[in-house]
Amino acid sequence: MKKTMLILMACGGLAVGCTKQNETQPADRVAEPDTSGVNIQGAVVEVAAPAAQPTFGYDAAFLQQHTDALTLRRGAAAIVVVPQFQGRVMTATADGAASSGWINYAVVKRGAGARTDGQDTSSAHMLAFGGEERFWMGPEGGQYSIFFAPGTPFDFDHWFTPAPIDSEAWPVASRTDTAVVFRKDFALRNHSDTRFEVSVERTVELLDSAAIEQALTVSLSAGLRVVGYRTVNTVTNRGEVAWQPDSGLLSVWLLCMFQPSPTTTVFIPYADSDAAQAEPIVNADYFGPIPPDRLKTVDGVIYFKCDGKQRGKLGVPPLRSQGLAGSYDPALGRVTLLMFTPAAAPHGYVNGKWELQKEPFTGDAINSYNDGPVDASGAQMGPFYEIESSSPALALAPGQSHTHTQTVVHLYGPEELLQQAVKVDLQKVKTAF
Repeated sequence: MKKTMLILMACGGLAVGCTKQNETQPADRVAEPDTSGVNIQGAVVEVAAPAAQPTFGYDAAFLQQHTDALTLRRGAAAIVVVPQFQGRVMTATADGAASSGWINYAVVKRGAGARTDGQDTSSAHMLAFGGEERFWMGPEGGQYSIFFAPGTPFDFDHWFTPAPIDSEAWPVASRTDTAVVFRKDFALRNHSDTRFEVSVERTVELLDSAAIEQALTVSLSAGLRVVGYRTVNTVTNRGEVAWQPDSGLLSVWLLCMFQPSPTTTVFIPYADSDAAQAEPIVNADYFGPIPPDRLKTVDGVIYFKCDGKQRGKLGVPPLRSQGLAGSYDPALGRVTLLMFTPAAAPHGYVNGKWELQKEPFTGDAINSYNDGPVDASGAQMGPFYEIESSSPALALAPGQSHTHTQTVVHLYGPEELLQQAVKVDLQKVKTAF
């Protein structure tokens, strides 16, 4: 059986795996590939490549079998949310068939115990469950990082995702058929040894068609298949000490992992006002330069090829952000949109670079990542691609809160109908590369 090499690396990186077929699978489930030949050497995991694209029925049943998954439904549209995984949205469907999220089946099957079960070294650093929207907090790197303990160097051996956003379950405060609310209190400590007492309320809501149309500011054609959800993420300083820039600030960081294809292109409209021109259009040096056959900026839009075949990450500075990023796969007839309302940022955005920083609050508001081989061996994390949004740096007084709201919409249909719902020219997206 053809095999794929996968490796866990930094930057929210993942290792991937699959599981064996279960006799109780529903009829629409795809057989899980055999992993009897798994070979784990350090952080590298060799697993059998999936034989076919999993359906939503397969993914929902798998997650219900191995987690405390909750399925929220509105007609044919549905999302799967997992309290064990910090209220993470694992996948979505518009029609009960296509499943849009990228899921790491092997790590999901092992659960939170993967962090200490010794099967691979990578899971000790991050539980790579996948999922199409997860709640994290920043910054990832720098003197105010919450991923590096005080006094440790900025390298992978010392990079650890904080347990409250990695291995701890988030209690369900309330639930309906279409929404679920989570509340979680926890403490974080940054690289400068500042302690933060944090409370988070996270609401995940599956949207009806009226709410989706309001978010898109368009009327949707009856010929489109659509699913949309919104997460409302409120962070409160529950301690007795104000969060100050000179000792470090936190941010909300929402990361969406999707399945790539040879025809997938991420598009991000950017602002070009006089004020916006004080910042670069795009920061594309996270993992070295992204070549021009994979990254373009043309007529107010950033285009990024996301086929899961070449590793690269970009960021859009806050003054350039319009609170929108999306992707288009013409082969699947799918547009994905991520939307949020940019907030005032008197203290800037946290900087996630793995170094002692001269400017710790010059980070990006939007990011996108394309997975790919990390070296000549062909080893890689997924494949998957990500679209991400961040809140401003949060300087909160005791009892003060900040809310970061993000909406994700998937639309399926012919290009002429998709174009009616999207303000970016899809023909230009399709032919960008």
